[in-house]
Amino acid sequence: MQPNFENTAIAFELKSDSQLESAYFLFKMIASEPLVRIGTAVTNFAIKAHLPVDGLIRATVFDHFCGGVNEEDCLPIIDKMYEKGVCSILDYSAEGKEVDNQFDFALQKTLEILDFVKEKDAIPFAVFKPTGFGRMKLFEKMSIGLDLTSEETEAWDRIVNRYEKVCKKAHDLDVALLIDAEESWMQQAADDLALGMMRKYNKEKAIVFNTFQMYRWDRLDYIKKLHTLANAEGFKVGAKVVRGAYMEKENERAQEKGYKTPICSNKQETDQNFDAAITYLMDHLDCFNVFAGTHNEQSCHKLIDVMENKGLEPNDPRVWFGQLFGMSDHITYNLTAANYNAVKYVPYGPVKDVMPYLIRRAEENTSVAGQTSRELALLQKERKRRKLED
Repeated sequence: MQPNFENTAIAFELKSDSQLESAYFLFKMIASEPLVRIGTAVTNFAIKAHLPVDGLIRATVFDHFCGGVNEEDCLPIIDKMYEKGVCSILDYSAEGKEVDNQFDFALQKTLEILDFVKEKDAIPFAVFKPTGFGRMKLFEKMSIGLDLTSEETEAWDRIVNRYEKVCKKAHDLDVALLIDAEESWMQQAADDLALGMMRKYNKEKAIVFNTFQMYRWDRLDYIKKLHTLANAEGFKVGAKVVRGAYMEKENERAQEKGYKTPICSNKQETDQNFDAAITYLMDHLDCFNVFAGTHNEQSCHKLIDVMENKGLEPNDPRVWFGQLFGMSDHITYNLTAANYNAVKYVPYGPVKDVMPYLIRRAEENTSVAGQTSRELALLQKERKRRKLED
């Protein structure tokens, strides 16, 4: 059954009238690019100057895009969403860390979340970010094959050990674990680590999932190579596919350093690449488990078409849809209303630590054609529907 993504009564059922108004106001602000730029600059300045802005940030952008400052803070919204069939992924979203005690803290958080996942049906996956476990520069050096100093070698060994600890625990608890993708210049090392973990822990089923950003023109070939390896060596592949989050940064760096951009030349090519990856993965469900991280309605409909054509149940445990908390509720809630597996990424963490994530969300919504206007149109539709019902 195809879900109706126009059904705003289902999409916004959990939002009170005041929350609906707040969301509408927030997306109106995000729709203005100059306002986002100014707001970002002012927020960064206020945080660096230690001005008391936590309350303001928490009352606006933080509460819309984040579940809370800690795991317990997130539980009420997680339980509330699960009543509607929507699962959650707790995502500790502090970014830009550089020292070992911070990486060890991120590891500890991920290990704790694995226990949460084991205990709560509402949380079917855990997740971590490669640069949450080690410095970007180290991933970059490993990716391009540069020799490491003895100190860097020790640091890299600690990264591998963090991966090993979290993947082993996920395997022992029988909990699926998503590894996020990042910038292309560090991704090779992250891919190699993820592959090593899949070889070790995905022998019976897909426990470890790697993420493939399909705005990169080389990712479908990589997925196919992974499939060949998995068949030859006898392991399963967890495949999370997304369009990608660093397009402007990728293109700017490629131009600055004089190499061919790894990014598809336009959105149409990215869309085609994403859909081709989904089709390939779904044709080989004997090897792959599929997590489609997308805010694109067409891509969701296409995946549903493939599932129907293959005679799969909507809630087949090998296929999941995912969207970010605070965005595309019309997709997530209408998917679960039609019995598909859908999950919200729920970022959390101290307000100041999560600010880089929130700024990226605001900038992404401003730059992605149609995303913010679509959110606004749906919120406005629900506002009118509720007024007519009063």
